[in-house]
Amino acid sequence: MLKALAEGETNPAALAALADGRLRAFERLAEVPGLGADSAQQIIAEVGPTAATFPSDKCLSSWMGACPGDNESAGVNYNHRSPKGNRHMRRLLNQAANAAARTKGSIFEIVYRRSVPRLGHNQAIGAIAHRQCRLIWLILHQGVRYEERGPAVTKQSKQKRTARMIRQLRNLGYLVESPTPQPSQAQVH
Repeated sequence: MLKALAEGETNPAALAALADGRLRAFERLAEVPGLGADSAQQIIAEVGPTAATFPSDKCLSSWMGACPGDNESAGVNYNHRSPKGNRHMRRLLNQAANAAARTKGSIFEIVYRRSVPRLGHNQAIGAIAHRQCRLIWLILHQGVRYEERGPAVTKQSKQKRTARMIRQLRNLGYLVESPTPQPSQAQVH
């Protein structure tokens, strides 16, 4: 990239094409709720830009120590402790999971709220860390981008929720008028 700049290249698209794949992986990881620039750099430094060492997301989760325990007998799980794994990465992933659980409108906030009453805080954070670890593998190994699936994402999901609530109220016998869009104040004189 520097060589192309020195030779007089000014086209941003041509310069971006010369960027190292590790930079793109770092950008994709930083888009995940709970992960920032620093944590993305640390993950890439430990795992590599494509996570090629790990053939599956399960292998990466096990190596990081973010998978659930499996001490089970007769269908009853007696131990929920995760394997030891990489201590530094497990700590980083737990911090990222705590941050993701507090990110408003993210899918991780929903997962945390649903699972904390039955699992408790520590196990709910562990479940989020496991999901994030699987997501990290997908982003690095397959080169996909993170797409938020939480409820605060799209206008369409809010419209569907409103329509569902109106339908439920009508089924209960209430008379509900469909909402009409309010004119903006710029149009009203």
